[in-house]
Amino acid sequence: MTKTRRHLPRRAGRPAGARVRRPSAAPARHSGVDDEFLRHMVSGMRNGVLAITRDHRLALINEEAYRIFRVTPRPDDLGAPIAHVLRDHPDAVRVLSGVFELHHLPNRVELRLKPLGKVIGYTLGLVRDDSGEVVGASMFFKDLTRVEQIVERERLRDRLAAVGEMAAAIAHEVKNPLAGIEVMAGLLRRRVPDTPEAQGVLSDIIKEAKMANAIVQEVLDFVRPIRLQVERTTLHDSIRAAVQLADTKARRGSIEVDVQLSGELPALQADQHQLTQLFTNLLMNAYEAMNGTGRISIRAERVRLEDGGDGRDAVQVEFADSGPGMPPEIAERVFAPFFTTKPQGSGLGLAIVRKIVDAHDGRIDMQTRPGQGTTIRMTLPVTGSDED
Repeated sequence: MTKTRRHLPRRAGRPAGARVRRPSAAPARHSGVDDEFLRHMVSGMRNGVLAITRDHRLALINEEAYRIFRVTPRPDDLGAPIAHVLRDHPDAVRVLSGVFELHHLPNRVELRLKPLGKVIGYTLGLVRDDSGEVVGASMFFKDLTRVEQIVERERLRDRLAAVGEMAAAIAHEVKNPLAGIEVMAGLLRRRVPDTPEAQGVLSDIIKEAKMANAIVQEVLDFVRPIRLQVERTTLHDSIRAAVQLADTKARRGSIEVDVQLSGELPALQADQHQLTQLFTNLLMNAYEAMNGTGRISIRAERVRLEDGGDGRDAVQVEFADSGPGMPPEIAERVFAPFFTTKPQGSGLGLAIVRKIVDAHDGRIDMQTRPGQGTTIRMTLPVTGSDED
């Protein structure tokens, strides 16, 4: 091991991985390529590369492998048990530990790194010495997290498109009768001005027809694809507008909304109208859950968004409330379309939130426990919009 590449052994070699030992009577090298060139080649690969010996000790690892696994390099990694170096990734250790018992090595297989929420695609190979004896195994892998997200998003888009076509057809058929009911009830109410009982019933009919029409319109808005009107916008403007708009749409009561945004946050290339709707929906949802008392804290910071490549600058926005929280069986379904625990809810508020975040190529996550409030974090890419 050299000092300049402390985590790479002196001898790296075959495309299958690394030559971890050589018999004393090794034949002369047929190529003019030296070990230093091979070490630089492995180190510069954009894929993760690691190799282990037959006794499951680390023989080779490059910088990209460290980055993907989010493991801090240590001077004594080489020669250490792979289970120790990758102790936070037991699934990867299990794959590597079982490679010598396999008759057919997997090629282009996916593995989810649960602690990181990442997906890698890997290929395994055996490392043989010059006599053909198996002396180790290699793993070549690539971070497929970004690819997996795109594929899953396309699947969701296809499902929503199918549901959308059906919902749009039904909604159009329902809107016409609702409009007729509202108009007829209004005309009838004007004809019986001196009958208080009839006036009350007709007012209820008109109110319910308007509510049903609003839900139908919300369904139509949800199933339509989002076409972003991208412009240079700031979180300050979107959140300020959302607080004002939410106060007109839901009962806030004595809930305190504490907004603390750094003045150094970059601007985003985003649709300001959609971001305002996103934050408005979150505030309205919190207002309804908190019954007029408590505190909502809104924070934002600049972060680095992992995307399986070099990463991107992003802003993470956090909405934390002191409300009642949710049990796990409810929390895992709150972003699903048409799921609601409210008697008169459409179940689309948080589904629209996720849809807007996805349209901006962002991520959303939620933490909640009964009696301990709810925290929702959204990560929105900057996409270079911090340029003047």
